[in-house]
Amino acid sequence: MRASRLLSILLMLQTRGRLTAEMLAETFEVSVRTIYRDIEQLSAANLPVYADRGPGGGFQLLDGFRIKLTGLTESEAESLFVTGLTGPASQMSLADQLLSAQLKLTAALPQRNRADARRIAQRFHLDPVDWFRNPEAARLLPEIARAVWADSMIEITYQRIDRRVTRRLKPLGLVLKAGIWYLAAEVSQQLRTYRISDIVDLSVTGERFARPKDFDLVRFWTDSSRAYEVGLYRDKALLRLSPRGFLRLEQWSAMVTGAALESAKPPDRDGWRQVEIPIESVEQAVLDLFRLGTEVEVLKPRDLRRRLATAAQAMARLNAP
Repeated sequence: MRASRLLSILLMLQTRGRLTAEMLAETFEVSVRTIYRDIEQLSAANLPVYADRGPGGGFQLLDGFRIKLTGLTESEAESLFVTGLTGPASQMSLADQLLSAQLKLTAALPQRNRADARRIAQRFHLDPVDWFRNPEAARLLPEIARAVWADSMIEITYQRIDRRVTRRLKPLGLVLKAGIWYLAAEVSQQLRTYRISDIVDLSVTGERFARPKDFDLVRFWTDSSRAYEVGLYRDKALLRLSPRGFLRLEQWSAMVTGAALESAKPPDRDGWRQVEIPIESVEQAVLDLFRLGTEVEVLKPRDLRRRLATAAQAMARLNAP
């Protein structure tokens, strides 16, 4: 395990440049002290790893040094066939390149392993689009992807609910979430996320920018997604749920489901349970709870209970025989 980690550290330093001990420790899920011991062992093996101390410091390889380790193990090469997302690749105008890469990868495998690679491709398919949805149109995605790759400034016009807004951005990365493409970008020294389908116009300025050295796309997306989910739920509701209604909560978000499981009281003689769940707003909760029909009773807040009853009465009047 340690030998594999040492090699991975070298490859990361070669591909990403300077990295701090904290970044490496988080990546490999070890302590900072362990990373320092690993660096010492690499140096003892006469590998040109050196450290810059102080703010902005870290470990890096001597300029010009390259590790000539480009071969893949058989299992690593086979696993790459699982990553062939042809739909997203087509949206980014990379379908031909993906097919070419897979063909080259197949040719590079030993003859005895080619059949296994084909079996993997035939048995695993990744579909990132949610049920009952089509992939969103992303006509500007290829041009945005080229700007991300080239570190080129862009100017976008995107649609808000009530108006269109123009912004000058540093495009840092693209994320595909449940069939929807998002752009992570820096604007006015702040990191923001933009839904690609909301961008109605785009121009590439031709001006290059320097990427923030500490920007990590995966970490940014994970942190911002979590912050969005936490900030989305601003209130709480106290409910009584039938056994069927309790099971139907599994179709809601993980945050709602987790809160219901954690707060659930023991079932009464009829199997109904009292739970407390987070809600976005009273208006949105009415729409969400209406789907549960007679499997839910709202205890608090009173405004939510009143509005849900009013909506049910209006529905009954509208559909009366």
